[in-house]
Amino acid sequence: MSHCSNWTTPQEFVILGFSGWPQWLRALLFALLLPLYLVTLAGNLLILGLAVVDAALHTPMYFFLGALSAVEAAYTLVLTPRMLAGFLLPPGGQAVAPSTCAAQMGLFVALGGSECLLLAAMALDRYLAICRPLYYPQLMTPGLCWCLLASCCAGGSVLAMGLTTAIFQLSFCSGMVNHVFCDLPAVLVLACGSRDLQEHVLLAACLLLLVLPLALILMSYTRVLVVILGVGGPAGRRKAFHTVASHLTVAVLHYGCATVMYARPLRNRSLEEDKLASLIYINLTPLLYPAIYTLRNRDVQGALQRALSAGTRGTAHQDGAA
Repeated sequence: MSHCSNWTTPQEFVILGFSGWPQWLRALLFALLLPLYLVTLAGNLLILGLAVVDAALHTPMYFFLGALSAVEAAYTLVLTPRMLAGFLLPPGGQAVAPSTCAAQMGLFVALGGSECLLLAAMALDRYLAICRPLYYPQLMTPGLCWCLLASCCAGGSVLAMGLTTAIFQLSFCSGMVNHVFCDLPAVLVLACGSRDLQEHVLLAACLLLLVLPLALILMSYTRVLVVILGVGGPAGRRKAFHTVASHLTVAVLHYGCATVMYARPLRNRSLEEDKLASLIYINLTPLLYPAIYTLRNRDVQGALQRALSAGTRGTAHQDGAA
C-alpha cells in the first residue's frame, strides 16, 4: 500500500490490446475487421442520409432510426480506428495521455448511454403508434421527438461525465490497460486501495441504463404485440410485426451485450475474456443494426431504390448534356 500511495494519475496509460498476440494473427485480424468497420460505417451513414433526405421517411420512427444510426456511426469512429491501429503497432501497446484515455471513456459511455435511452424512446414511439393510433399524431410531434432526442443525449452525457470523473479521481498503481480501449472496468481495476464506491456507482449506472429501460421496452413491445395480434388485416399485422421484430432484435442485442459486459462485479470478471468479447460488441454488433433495419424494412428499401434511381437519372442527364 505504501508503494501505491505515491501514485495519482500515471503520466500515460498504455492500451495493451492484443499486442501480446503473434504478429501474423494481429495482421489477419486487421485484414478481417477493416472491411467490417467500413461496411458498418457506410451502412449507418446510409440510413442516416436516407432518413434526412427522403421525404417518405420524415416520420417519428425514422427520425429516431436516423438518430440511432448517427450514434452508432460515432460509436464506431470513437473505438474502431484506434483498435485497428493497435493491430499494426509493434508489441508493447499504445501509449495515450490520461486526458485521451478519459475522453475515450467518456465518449464511449455517453454514446452507449444515449443509445440505451434512444432505444427506449423508439419503443415509446411504437407503443403510441400502434396502441394509441388516434392520439399518435397529436402526441408524437416533431417538437417532442427533438425533446426526447435531446434528453437521451443529455442523459448519456451526464452519466458519462459523472462516471469518468469518479474513476479518474482515483489513484492508480499502474497505467497498463489490458483492453483495446480505456473501458471502465479495465481502468478501474488499476486503482490503488478501495474502489468500492466507484464500483457501486458503475453497477448503479448499469441498473439505471440497462435494467429499467429494458423492462420498459419489453413491456411496451409486449403490449404492442397483443394489439397487433388482435386487430387489423394480415398485411397490416405483418408489416407492424416486422417493424416491432426489428426494433426488439436490436434492443435485445444491445442490452444483452451491455448487461453481460458491465453488470458484473470486478471480482467476477476476466479482463482477457472482456477483451475477446470486445471484438464482438465493437465490430459485429454494430454491423448487424443496418442489416436488420434495411433487409427487413420495405420503407428503407424503397428510399434506397429512389435514391439510386435519382442518382442514375442525374448521371444519365449529365451524360446527355455533355
